[in-house]
Amino acid sequence: MRVLVPDDPVFFAKFQSLEQPLLRHLHRLHSEGGDSDDERIVSDAYDSWVRVLLKLPLWHSDDVSADSAVPEWRRCALYSARGEQLTSLCPIDLNAADLGQLAACLALFADGERAWGAIPGQAQAEPADREEHLTDAFRRVMEVLSLSPPQGLLGSLRHAVLRGPVVRVTLSPEQEREYRCFCQEIVTILSSGDAFALRSHRAMYL
Repeated sequence: MRVLVPDDPVFFAKFQSLEQPLLRHLHRLHSEGGDSDDERIVSDAYDSWVRVLLKLPLWHSDDVSADSAVPEWRRCALYSARGEQLTSLCPIDLNAADLGQLAACLALFADGERAWGAIPGQAQAEPADREEHLTDAFRRVMEVLSLSPPQGLLGSLRHAVLRGPVVRVTLSPEQEREYRCFCQEIVTILSSGDAFALRSHRAMYL
């Protein structure tokens, strides 16, 4: 599955925030003993989370030296028709099975009674607001990963990154309109519900 992922610290922070809850739930399910369906779902989702993480731009940005080969997600610097640098969109290939495993885990987390209510002491160990925050962040991340990108823009960026090393891409007026509409969807998904966060996040794409 070919998607466009924003080189966006808000998205990356929400994605990375899923690691500890996934591990915490996996540990608690495992401590109950036996191989439950819930444990398998969370374990598969964690493996998928790692595979997706390794494809995200900000995961690698601090590890690239001046002498190293420039990876695919660093090759595309986006500019508007007026010459303004834009927040990059990175074309990456995601495995549909990984997205499916993450979606199954999200459904499990959203069904709090089935997932955790049967675990002794879970209601006391996991405050409801923390579980709600986890499910909300998970849902927002999955919606961004599942967004259907503008096919013309996706095709242009995929061709551009093959030219490497670092490619400057100036968007046509039509591509820029597609870019701004797509990025507005991303911002709304990630930051809606908090007026200040939404306003600050939107400023990254102006």
